[in-house]
Amino acid sequence: MSHPTLITRELIRKRAEHNEGEIFSLEEIALHQQNICKIEHIDFWCPCLKIVYLQANEISKIENVRRFKYLEYLNLALNKIEIVENLEGCESLEKLDLTLNCIRKLSSLTSLTNNYALREMYDKRDPHIWLSCALSRNNKIIFFKLLFFYILRYLTGNPCAAFKFYRLYVIGILPQLECLDGVPVLYTERLAAKADFDYIESEILEQESIKTYNPPIERASEIRRQLRGERDGQTTAISTSSKPEKNRLISKNGRVLNSNQAEARFTLVEEDNAIILTVKLPKYMDTSLIDVDVQPTFVRVVIKGKLLQLVLSAEVQSDRSVAQRSLASGDLVVTMPTADGVVKPRDLTSEAAKVPPLEPIP
Repeated sequence: MSHPTLITRELIRKRAEHNEGEIFSLEEIALHQQNICKIEHIDFWCPCLKIVYLQANEISKIENVRRFKYLEYLNLALNKIEIVENLEGCESLEKLDLTLNCIRKLSSLTSLTNNYALREMYDKRDPHIWLSCALSRNNKIIFFKLLFFYILRYLTGNPCAAFKFYRLYVIGILPQLECLDGVPVLYTERLAAKADFDYIESEILEQESIKTYNPPIERASEIRRQLRGERDGQTTAISTSSKPEKNRLISKNGRVLNSNQAEARFTLVEEDNAIILTVKLPKYMDTSLIDVDVQPTFVRVVIKGKLLQLVLSAEVQSDRSVAQRSLASGDLVVTMPTADGVVKPRDLTSEAAKVPPLEPIP
């Protein structure tokens, strides 16, 4: 088992590349799948945060978040949280994802009563995202802007979600909710929750006092182990890339070959003195699973550790290439201006068209 990860300034700066390493003005950060056990320091170091990803860690308590006055989205899915607490100071909080935790004390949701910005509560993975990208010095795509259009997320997968009257109780204690677990809150539900709230509350408290086996907790632990195994497996596979793998990407004479290990659907067209690559991606795929590398004569897209490599019909300007992700469909669009402004086929028989062998993808 890997050692717990501490939240340090170095870790924050590493995750703040899109903000030029500046952490005080940082507005979003992704710390998912880092084996973090405790939330600490970031409310002091990054008081301007609006979006925080902490899913798939080992966090057991919500703490040290009171100073997040601008926080709009907090993702704590797939952790070990048992009680909803210490979020009163997050006055701008709109969306909270607590999918697959260990929350049994449903009455702890009363701590969210004064979070007036809260509107929705439910449990899918990622909301609609519009993503724009820019190229760093090494021609690697850095994702730098994520805009979300939902409000609060889920309790699905927690033991409390199986309680009788669970939905009516949550609607009763959080009247500001407009949607719970992806289902709009009806006016009739509000009336029912208000009329019978005393009885509903007594039933919830009685169920909280009963100790039972919790399949959701076991399921969450299983998913965490699976995610950790996939991450470690990808790291091992990348670090131990073999020569045959290189030969599938480069021919014996050093020419770059097309490869679609990701089995992705794509189109590659020439338009307005540019070559445009469109890759079909799942709408809610986490953007941290996508990496793009544009070279003068070819482009690589790594999707969940699997490669799509395409040889281009003309040389392109790597430093001016731009990648964007569609809000509506989630598709990745890479626009690569041609080097001379005119798209012309390359002479593959010339010496200039030959590309030296590449190192394995890091």
